[in-house]
Amino acid sequence: MQVRFHGAAGEVTGSCHEVEANGHRLLLDCGMIQGSIDDEHRNFEPFPFDIEGLSAVVLSHAHIDHCGRLPVLVARGYKGPIWTQLATADLLKIMLEDAASLAEMDAERDNKYRRDGHAHHRPLFTRGDVGKVLKLVRPIGYGKPTEILPGVTVTLRDAGHILGSASVELRAREGERERVLVFSGDLGPTGTPILRDAQPVPHADLLLLESTYGGRAHRDREATLTEIAEVLDTAWDAGGNVLIPAFAVGRSQELLYWFARHWDDWKMSRWKIFLDSPMATKVVEVYDGHESLFDEDAQQVWRGRPHPFRLPNLNFTASTEESMAINKHKGGAIIIAGSGMCNGGRIRHHLRQNLGRKEAHVMFVGYQAHGTLGRRLVDGAREVKMFGEVIQVKAQLHTVGGLSAHADQPGLVDWYRQIPNRPPVVLVHGEDDAREALAKVLRSDLKADASLSRPGMVVEV
Repeated sequence: MQVRFHGAAGEVTGSCHEVEANGHRLLLDCGMIQGSIDDEHRNFEPFPFDIEGLSAVVLSHAHIDHCGRLPVLVARGYKGPIWTQLATADLLKIMLEDAASLAEMDAERDNKYRRDGHAHHRPLFTRGDVGKVLKLVRPIGYGKPTEILPGVTVTLRDAGHILGSASVELRAREGERERVLVFSGDLGPTGTPILRDAQPVPHADLLLLESTYGGRAHRDREATLTEIAEVLDTAWDAGGNVLIPAFAVGRSQELLYWFARHWDDWKMSRWKIFLDSPMATKVVEVYDGHESLFDEDAQQVWRGRPHPFRLPNLNFTASTEESMAINKHKGGAIIIAGSGMCNGGRIRHHLRQNLGRKEAHVMFVGYQAHGTLGRRLVDGAREVKMFGEVIQVKAQLHTVGGLSAHADQPGLVDWYRQIPNRPPVVLVHGEDDAREALAKVLRSDLKADASLSRPGMVVEV
């Protein structure tokens, strides 16, 4: 068995790792590259491997930076199965159809305004391509070893990151010889609301470990919740709105969970709450269908009142007209909208309306990749260009790191520590400063053989 790295090898998006096992080739993830315009143009480039020679794809979870190029892969000739967890299979349809719709609209808009009148822009993929992907999906449950190729078995374990997220164990057997590769996927922090904690793995001959926050420790969750309460109080007293850029899967549902759990002490009934994302609304329905995957605390909250997804002042805005109508609220509104990094989606329109208002507050609750509008704002930009105009940033900005869906450095180290044989580890899905910091701790504290993946690098298992 060997691994060749193609994506998320020095960056946080574009997860894609090629595995050769028992004479077969397969992919772990096939994610979209996100960030600057130049970064996103890389999604159109040819894949650095032979598509026709692939026999399987194993998908760790439904975030677009892990699944977003599956339609491209299929459109270019892949016809094999796509193995993933049951809830991920349900979310995949929503995520990919939304991405296809956005890509089609972007291409149509770009072509409309070309001066030469020719349609040169094409979408990365279409809704028709997504339909072909969905026909190849093979859902499996957690903890059920499944032979996906002759002599190659996959077992998925709960990664605690988003609903359906999985760590992937690949076992390749040839005669009496067996090798075990483990891909952590994206790991959630211990105590993440709604979801169960990431499960440990019993053994690995090689571990591919995510390192998004490999260089830092998250703020204590209770301190984070206190900060959210303070932001809400301050914004209410100032008469402003609270904007929360949040991805449709994971963070949006978690925020509603906390609003329900702190309904009284955060005085949530005074707010108008908008979940301004048709995709997030569909995701809520998927969560409702997979309550068996929730942890015990979440199941108690779901049985109580108010129900997180049925708050009496919660508005699901599906249409563009409903989204635009939110603009009439100059204060007293909490607006949750995607995308989480502000590079697209409805949040950009709400930022356009609110960034120039000093009484408004913007609360960042997730990772902001290099090159994104969210990253520029977090890094202190005092003006940004949106929709062809320069907007002065006067709103109050808050980075709430304690709600991250990714484990921090102590959490990643602890998850690795639970693997009894302490296997060699290759760090993926992280920028270099975070990976180097994590590698240093793994080497010094646990004597681990830790290295950093690079595009094209090959490692034997």
